[in-house]
Amino acid sequence: MITTKYYNERFANAIQLVPQDVPPIWFMRQAGRYHSHYRKLKETYSFMELCKEPELAAEVALGPVKEFGFDVSILFSDLLFPLEALGMGLTYDPGPKLSFSLTSTSDFNKLKSVEEAIEGLHFQKQAVIRTREVLPKDVSLIGFVGGPFTLMTYASIGKHDGNLAFIKTNQNFVDGFYSILLPLLKKNIELQLQGGAEVVMMFDTAAGMLDPINFHRYVTEPISELTKMFPNQIGYYAKNSTEEQIRQIHSISDLVGFGVDHRFSIRTILQEFGGKGFIQGNFDQELLFAEPITLKQKIREYLLPIKDLDPKDRVGWVAGLGHGVLQYTPEISVHTLIEETRKVFST
Repeated sequence: MITTKYYNERFANAIQLVPQDVPPIWFMRQAGRYHSHYRKLKETYSFMELCKEPELAAEVALGPVKEFGFDVSILFSDLLFPLEALGMGLTYDPGPKLSFSLTSTSDFNKLKSVEEAIEGLHFQKQAVIRTREVLPKDVSLIGFVGGPFTLMTYASIGKHDGNLAFIKTNQNFVDGFYSILLPLLKKNIELQLQGGAEVVMMFDTAAGMLDPINFHRYVTEPISELTKMFPNQIGYYAKNSTEEQIRQIHSISDLVGFGVDHRFSIRTILQEFGGKGFIQGNFDQELLFAEPITLKQKIREYLLPIKDLDPKDRVGWVAGLGHGVLQYTPEISVHTLIEETRKVFST
């Protein structure tokens, strides 16, 4: 049995629903192309090397923690590695490209067994271990995996957007792939938890394109299956999710928390869905491109309605972005958002 220790007090409070004045802060994609630390490493190493060599993955993850003072660090990796582990090949030029696509159930015969495939993901456990070793003792560490539906879209059409008609209308095909993928994700999550991840976030960049019925079938049900195996250790985020989808996500038993994008009022989300697990989000990442004076105004406009809530009414809040840090985001803007958030809630 995997026991969880939370290294950051604010993050622990958010998970355990303890009221607090200042929220923990972490951003999706907080380690990435916008950051000079990452770009410097990229001059010497490929993206694949940065992900697969534990020392390098740890160095990438540590960079934004040292620079910006995040409360939580994230395993530096890529959500497509389970597909590579299944034998689908994976290159980046510069975007991801698989060596073949799944177009019929007969293609499943090309995939490795789960027992073979998991061997190709052990580097993530080692990366988690090494990242935990280099992080400050008061910084939490989370792992991540891709959501089943997003992995399904990449495996079948090579990307997470586009015409998903084939997937949406061929349940037998999706069910057949899920019968292979979900056991692999289970073992993948287990590896990361064994390595020392406190929580494993599941990111679904394609799930927001589903109607309510298919969202329940392709997202809510499989994730519910995983959370039963790892109660209170899996979080979830679906890009471009709808209110109905958020209701379904919220209904998942044993989910440790979920994220919402910037199209929702975080104050309203906290009031309606708070008190069950953490809720992460959701400052609009595009506002980080604003001029400094305008940015501070936008940050205050966003934060003050949340500050007006009693701490017990915003319990579980993890401050973050609507999605992730965009390429070319000014580093000073990331500093500003973090500093202003802590300043507003400390006074």
